[in-house]
Amino acid sequence: MAVESELAARPATAPRAPGASRGLRAGYASGALVTGAFSTLPGLLLLPYLTDTLGVGAALAGTVILVPKVWNALLGPLVGHAGDRRPRRRTHLLAGGVGVAAAFALMFSAPGPASAGAWWAAAGFFLAATAYAFFQVPYNALPAELADRPADRVSLVGGRVAVIAVSALLTGAAGPALVDAGGGGVPGHRLVGLFGALCVLAGTAGVLIGIKGARTGAATPAGPGLRHQLAVARRVAGFPALLSGIVVQSVATGGLTAGAPYFSEHILGDKNATGLLVAAFVAPNLLTVRAWTRLGTRVGHRAGYRWACAVFATGCLLLLAAPVLPLPLVLLLMALAGAGHAGQLLFLYALLQECIAGEELRGAGVSSGLFTTCETLGLAVGPFVYGLILALFGYVSSGTGHAVAQSATAHAGILVGIGPVPAVAALVAAAVLNRGRRARD
Repeated sequence: MAVESELAARPATAPRAPGASRGLRAGYASGALVTGAFSTLPGLLLLPYLTDTLGVGAALAGTVILVPKVWNALLGPLVGHAGDRRPRRRTHLLAGGVGVAAAFALMFSAPGPASAGAWWAAAGFFLAATAYAFFQVPYNALPAELADRPADRVSLVGGRVAVIAVSALLTGAAGPALVDAGGGGVPGHRLVGLFGALCVLAGTAGVLIGIKGARTGAATPAGPGLRHQLAVARRVAGFPALLSGIVVQSVATGGLTAGAPYFSEHILGDKNATGLLVAAFVAPNLLTVRAWTRLGTRVGHRAGYRWACAVFATGCLLLLAAPVLPLPLVLLLMALAGAGHAGQLLFLYALLQECIAGEELRGAGVSSGLFTTCETLGLAVGPFVYGLILALFGYVSSGTGHAVAQSATAHAGILVGIGPVPAVAALVAAAVLNRGRRARD
C-alpha cells in the first residue's frame, strides 16, 4: 500500500549493537525500578489512602486515579512521535525519572482531608503520570534499538521483568511498613512518597549509566506525521490486537493490585498481610522468567501468553476460597497468579519488540508510545473498576486513617474485584491476542 511504501522508503535508523552485553542488560533492567515503583506504590496504596485516610468515596477515589492515567495514555503517542523525529531518548529518560520522583513526594503529602486532600493527591498523580510518559515511552523502545537479534531483545526484556519483581517486592513490602512507621495517616504516607522518589531516582540513574555509549536511535528527516504513522500502525497485522490485549491485561493487573490492601484487612483480617500478598505475587517474576522464555521458544510468544493467562486466571479464581483458607495457602494462590503474570509481561513485551523491529513499524517511538498508552490506560481502569465495585457493594469510607468494619456484602465486593474480575479480563486478553495471531497468519 502507499502508506507502507512511503514509510519503508525512509532511511533506516542508526545501526544497532550486535548483541546485549551483561552490563547493557543490567543497565536496561535497572530502569524497571521506575516501572515497578510507579505501578506498585500508587496501585497498592493510593486508593486506600484516598478512601481510608482522606475519607473520599470509593467511586470518586477511583476517578482521581483514572483521570491522570488517561492523560498519560493520550500523551504517550505524542512523546513517542517527538522522540522519533528528533530522538532525545536519554534526555526524556532523565527528565521523566526526575519528574516522577518529585511528583511522588507531592502525591502522598496532602495538606488536609476529604476534597482538599483529594485534589492535592490528584495533582501529584497527574504530574507523576505526565513525567512517567517521558520515561516509559523511550524505555519501552530501547530493546529494539539496542540489539538486532530476537534472542538478545528477549534477554533484555527478561531482565526487565525480573527487576520489576525486585522493585515491586521492595516497594510493596516497604510501603505499608513505612505508613505504620510514620504513625499512619498522612505523615506515614509522606514517608512512602519520599521512599518511592528515591527508588525512581535510583532506577533512572541505573538505566542512563547502563546504556551510556550504546546507540538509541538517530534523527530522521522530516517525514510522515503522527497521524500518518498511526494509520500505518493500525494496518500492521497483529499490532492492533497487541494493543487491545495489553489494555485488558493491565485492567486485570491494576484491579488485583488495588484490591490487595482491602483483601488483606477485610478478608484475611490482617492489614499487615498486604506486603506478604505483594511479595507472593511478584516473587515468581524472579523464578519463572527462564521457564516462560523456554516455553515461548518452543510454542511462540502468543501461545505462551495464552498459557500464562490460564495460570493467572486460575490463581485469581481460587482466591474466592480465601475466607476459609489459612494464610499460607492464600499466599500460594497469589504466587500461582504471579507466576502467570510473569509470563504475561514477558510475552507482551517480547511481542512489542517484534513489532518495533519488524519492517512494518519503522517508528519505534510511536509504536512504543501506543503500547505505553494502552498499558497505562488499563492500569488506570483497573483501580477505577475496583473502586466502582466497592461502591456498588456498599463499601464505607473513613477519614480517620483506619478502615471501618464492613458488611458481608462489601466483603463479597472485595472478593469479586480481586478474583473473578481480573481472571475474566486476562482470559479476554488471551482471546484478543489469539484473534490477532489469526489476522497475522
